[in-house]
Amino acid sequence: MTDPRHSFETPVVLPDAPALLAAALPEVEVLEAAARNAVAARISGADGRVSNAALEAEQHAAHGLAWLSTYVQCLRQLHLWAERLAAEGAFGEVEALILQIGAGEYLAQIDGGIPMSQGEMARSADMGVSPAQRDRFRAAPAVAQLIAAGNTDAARARLVTLMGAGDGALSVGATGLDEELEMIRDHFRRFTEARVTPDAHGWHLNDELIPIGIIDEMAELGVFGLTIPEEFGGAGMGKTAMCVVSEELSRGYIGVGSLGTRSEIAAELILCGGTEEQKAHWLPRLASGETLPTAVFTEPNTGSDLGALKTRAVRDGQDWVLTGNKTWITHGGRTDLMTVLARSVPDTDNYAGLSMFLAEKTRGTDAEPFPDATIAGGEIEVLGYRGMKEYTLALDGHRVPETALLGGAEGQGFRQLMQTFESARIQTAARAIGVAQNAMELAKAYATDRQAFGKPIAAFPRVYGKLAMMAVEIAIARQLTYFAAREKDAGRRCDLEAGMAKLLAARVAWSAADNGVQIHGGNGFALEYPISRVLCDARILNIFEGAAEIQAQVIARRLLESGRN
Repeated sequence: MTDPRHSFETPVVLPDAPALLAAALPEVEVLEAAARNAVAARISGADGRVSNAALEAEQHAAHGLAWLSTYVQCLRQLHLWAERLAAEGAFGEVEALILQIGAGEYLAQIDGGIPMSQGEMARSADMGVSPAQRDRFRAAPAVAQLIAAGNTDAARARLVTLMGAGDGALSVGATGLDEELEMIRDHFRRFTEARVTPDAHGWHLNDELIPIGIIDEMAELGVFGLTIPEEFGGAGMGKTAMCVVSEELSRGYIGVGSLGTRSEIAAELILCGGTEEQKAHWLPRLASGETLPTAVFTEPNTGSDLGALKTRAVRDGQDWVLTGNKTWITHGGRTDLMTVLARSVPDTDNYAGLSMFLAEKTRGTDAEPFPDATIAGGEIEVLGYRGMKEYTLALDGHRVPETALLGGAEGQGFRQLMQTFESARIQTAARAIGVAQNAMELAKAYATDRQAFGKPIAAFPRVYGKLAMMAVEIAIARQLTYFAAREKDAGRRCDLEAGMAKLLAARVAWSAADNGVQIHGGNGFALEYPISRVLCDARILNIFEGAAEIQAQVIARRLLESGRN
């Protein structure tokens, strides 16, 4: 695809883009610090601590700070990615275009307004940054040059031309991962292409459970034990490997990519908070896929307010009896183990009274998803994210042994759950990247094949511009997610980094899917085209594992309490 208006004899790649980004970073950090100080002044109480009431009242400014800081981290990771590739001799034209387009666009948005969602813009002025500070930022030579010459029409056209090369999976730009992780990617890409992609759209349209044969094959491939230590039958790999596997599986179908999440959450709970006996009993079963788990946390009308949970756990001799209503239970029917968050400490109405239970259940079938007399379930019909099904659950005196209490200690449930949030959000970001990648591939293939006015629609600027930005933002979200995964693998606290990765990747997935439908035109609105499924699947990513608004709130609080960039 070549637009005749562009002559590529004139270089479209900024030869000094990496150096320009390096020079721009200190200016971005100065602006971010000014915003953080201004927002902190608005929401700090007399004791200097964050005031909950003020944080709520200044939510737009605080959430804008979360997005601004996320963009700053994106630019850092983009620069470090380029440095690593350059050192390996792998920083080519595609990578250079990704860097200059991404840096130019994100700097321009920092200057003019970052989209938090449709109709909600985060502007530095709203965060309290002064006109003089904003003027200094946009006048900085490196910033000004990247904004003016980074994300140009010619650069976008050239990038999409180069996207036509390579394998059918349309990998755009080097990931910067080592050979072992790229081998893992290739292995799961081939599995996805052979076993998932051909049938995914049918599963979605028919609202079918993912066939148990696919789950068995995933178990044989080690998906469910990927990060479980070898001593418990797992592969003992890190969160970066989890990201790679989640991306590739979700590229085929988000439901398949999310099957691994069930085991990831359960295993993390047990590894972090379980007794040695619980680890020895459950982890090998989770790793092998013999036991399929489901997370039973959310309740009707509570959403993210877990401290308001009402499900009760009452001692009865050597047992616990669980009673209460739960909702949004993913893959609840065809599973063997529930991780149930319940209130075991009487007369409490906050997090302190919550405990986590490893509650066995009978695996259901398509015809009878909940055969236990003490569990009643109702299916929630959903737009997308099908393949596992969502349920409401009513626990009516569901009895579990004393040993089901995670860690053997009451009142630790919320803390135990919080320990899983970093991994869960990193994994969700990886799933979002897979969904975005799928949208880009479908859109690129359609735009190349679809002819209008005598040429492929990929030759039109408003089409190749969308494709180019999909590729660039996927690359940025991927590097941010890998950064969070590396921090987790290094044993460092990374709730801030994981939150940023999830926040950005979810928006990128929705943008890619929405633009993918737009490129398909009327056909994108037809159920027969897979892009319609990808749009439905992408929408949930901004909601689960922490809605975008909650995520921004958490990020803002961490930034303001810790003073970190």
